[in-house]
Amino acid sequence: MEIRETVKEKYGEAARRVTSGGSSCCGAAAALENCCDPITSNLYDASQTGLLPEEAVLASLGCGNPTALAQLNPGETVLDLGSGGGIDVLLSARRVGPSGKAYGLDMTDDMLALARENQHKAGIENVEFLKGEIEHIPLPGDSIDIIISNCVINLSIDKDKVLQEAFRVLKPGGRFAVSDVITRGEVPEDVRQSMLLWVGCIAGALQEQDYISKLQQAGFTGISIEPTRVYNIEDARIFLNGQGIDVDVIAPQVEDKFMSAFVRAIKPAPSSISGHCA
Repeated sequence: MEIRETVKEKYGEAARRVTSGGSSCCGAAAALENCCDPITSNLYDASQTGLLPEEAVLASLGCGNPTALAQLNPGETVLDLGSGGGIDVLLSARRVGPSGKAYGLDMTDDMLALARENQHKAGIENVEFLKGEIEHIPLPGDSIDIIISNCVINLSIDKDKVLQEAFRVLKPGGRFAVSDVITRGEVPEDVRQSMLLWVGCIAGALQEQDYISKLQQAGFTGISIEPTRVYNIEDARIFLNGQGIDVDVIAPQVEDKFMSAFVRAIKPAPSSISGHCA
């Protein structure tokens, strides 16, 4: 519970900073500001950010760009787990068109308020933001075509429940297509124990094989993990700096062990149903 409340407070603070004219920290704001965060920066190109309110871009705290890697088809229903300021929901809504729909789920009141304001500014109608936890998705089973998420599943203390819920709400043949931080090899316990690093998606990162195993246990098939960026020692120094950790000691131990990755999986469908690849 302590981790969840820490995450909620920090993300609420990020939303309030954006509302007051700042940025969430850096995030996709690197497209608009000088930002050196190796995880959250330089994820969206100008052709995407130019379509959205500046506040939606500034509020982004993801580690990837699931809307650029996931196949989204006109008329489909999309769910973004941990939707924050709404950047991926609004981009997805444009992709699925007026006949489709994009849901955003977030547990933070300030982020939900910011996301709804961004939706209003963007003039996009086929969007609905829901309050709730990703471990308890407030949608019926078999109702979603594709689930996306941007470096949020790592923040959960019960990832098995998140993946079970994702499986439940997906339609047969539905796709799981998320950006997340994955680890390869053992990670120092100092990093795992840091609350601030939980908020930054690092300490909660699953090992690659653990992620695959949890998806399989939830019922998913067609699982793949595609690295989109592997973090080097200089990146490690940046995201460990100021966290109360001896950077010189820890940085060499985490070099090349963290990566942003695109995780794909499919909810099996009866043979009479053909599913799309994520």
